[in-house]
Amino acid sequence: MTSATLLEDLGAMLLSGGVDVVDLTGPLGPDTPLLKLPPELAVDTPKIEIHRISEYDKDGPFWAWNWLKIGEHSGTHFDAPHHWITGKDYPDGYTDTIPMQRLIAPVNVIDCSAEVAKDPDFLLTADGVKAWEAEHGEIKSGEWVVMRSDWYKRNDDEAKFLNADENGPHSPGPDVDCIEYVLSKGAIGWGNECIGTDAGKAGGMTPPFPAHNLLHAANRYGLASLCNLDKLPPKGAILIVAPLKIVNGTGSPIRALALAPKG
Repeated sequence: MTSATLLEDLGAMLLSGGVDVVDLTGPLGPDTPLLKLPPELAVDTPKIEIHRISEYDKDGPFWAWNWLKIGEHSGTHFDAPHHWITGKDYPDGYTDTIPMQRLIAPVNVIDCSAEVAKDPDFLLTADGVKAWEAEHGEIKSGEWVVMRSDWYKRNDDEAKFLNADENGPHSPGPDVDCIEYVLSKGAIGWGNECIGTDAGKAGGMTPPFPAHNLLHAANRYGLASLCNLDKLPPKGAILIVAPLKIVNGTGSPIRALALAPKG
């Protein structure tokens, strides 16, 4: 079977509904939860603003359109290597220079929702990933790896989504050895349902923020604030994550989609 035939068959299945198109993206607007950082560490992303230019009125009688104020790393978004100091020297590490072939790939969905329901600080380890592989199959080079936690169900309440107290944020993510192992498998990137690719307590790890630190050092990518991973199988879906072609962009809001087997 040729690649042309495969694409023709895929097109027919999309038209017939034989393949599910799953939206993995959260709503993007003024109420979208945004990362809050200690003021001594960084300036926060500004609140998202949507401003009306016209809506069939004196400012534009036949059309409606808006202008936006938004940070690159807002809502469901893509982290390019240049986002982190460890990835700053890659010429193809910006959103306008990343090879497009790397942004559409099979996805491995590791379900940690039961563990996270018991412990919001749950960390996925390399051993946890290996146990998942023993059940579902090996992670292959060039594939995405994402952590399902069902955290996206908190999306409509920023306080619950950030889940911070006087000791800092409490949200699940990968341990250092998890990211090291995923990289050793040749994964193209890592995704999380939380505000960022790292766990809430990742700042205290060695190295700190391992998903950011290690992924971008390896010229790999991150996905944050993903939704609806519970609607995907552990294996068998194709992930599509296309950032805006922002010149010298460090990241971008995305409309993350997955093509999944029907049912």
